[in-house]
Amino acid sequence: MIRHIAACIVLLAVSVVASAEEKPMLKAPVGLQLYSLRTQFQAEGVPKTLDRVKDLGFKYVELAGTYNLPPDKFKAMLDERGLTPIAGHFSFDRFKADPEGIASDAKALGLQYAGTAWVKGKEPFDEKYCREVAAAFNKAGKALADKGIKFYYHIHGYEFVPFGDGGTLFDLLVKETDPQYVSFEMDILWVVYPGQDPAKLLAKYPDRFCFTHLKDLRKGVPTGALTGNTDVRNDVTLGTGQVDYPAVIRAAANSGVKYHFIEDESPTVITQLPQTLKFLEQFKQ
Repeated sequence: MIRHIAACIVLLAVSVVASAEEKPMLKAPVGLQLYSLRTQFQAEGVPKTLDRVKDLGFKYVELAGTYNLPPDKFKAMLDERGLTPIAGHFSFDRFKADPEGIASDAKALGLQYAGTAWVKGKEPFDEKYCREVAAAFNKAGKALADKGIKFYYHIHGYEFVPFGDGGTLFDLLVKETDPQYVSFEMDILWVVYPGQDPAKLLAKYPDRFCFTHLKDLRKGVPTGALTGNTDVRNDVTLGTGQVDYPAVIRAAANSGVKYHFIEDESPTVITQLPQTLKFLEQFKQ
């Protein structure tokens, strides 16, 4: 009987250890994409909005403009609040026309990365245009690398047009871009919305994604559309939507993802952000 009880205790202990090991943990730091607070930047001003970011406990941020401030002044305001800018978004047109100027602004802002989040224009996102985009990314990435800045592209969902033998145009974009000069940012919502699996995509390309946008899609919203567009009210608090976040976080931990940036485009972002941060606490070391 004693031996039986001891054996049960050992099995229980092994089970507990195994469960602890299986729990997904955030390997990369979590920051905020400041576009989440674009309304507050306009209505309340930059200083007060950056105070909000600091008060929420963020240390790292991703930029999407400087709200009419010169880069050095915006950087000074970040510094005053202990906020470290890691990356920033710039327009695709400017990357094609003036990558050196972007590199200069990125350096003034203290960025390590400069990226773009939208390349869909009048052209349909077909094979021909995808190849043109890939060539432009390679050129911009090389120009930025020469200045010490890394280039990345934030996917938006319209890249998942079927192509080839069971693949998509996103697969073609990855294949046609030089990993030395081009990385990707996975917006989780914009992978789920067109009907893809973010965990599987991270596993498929473990070394190509430098960042994620942590974002959740409201339950009940149909998936499968390749528009790159949905009502911003469909951005919901992490853990309350359709995304399997334990699977995503586990896959990200086994990939080259360096930072996670929360992006919440909803009009209720102020109330949702604290809830999202609370949800993420369970995945911290």
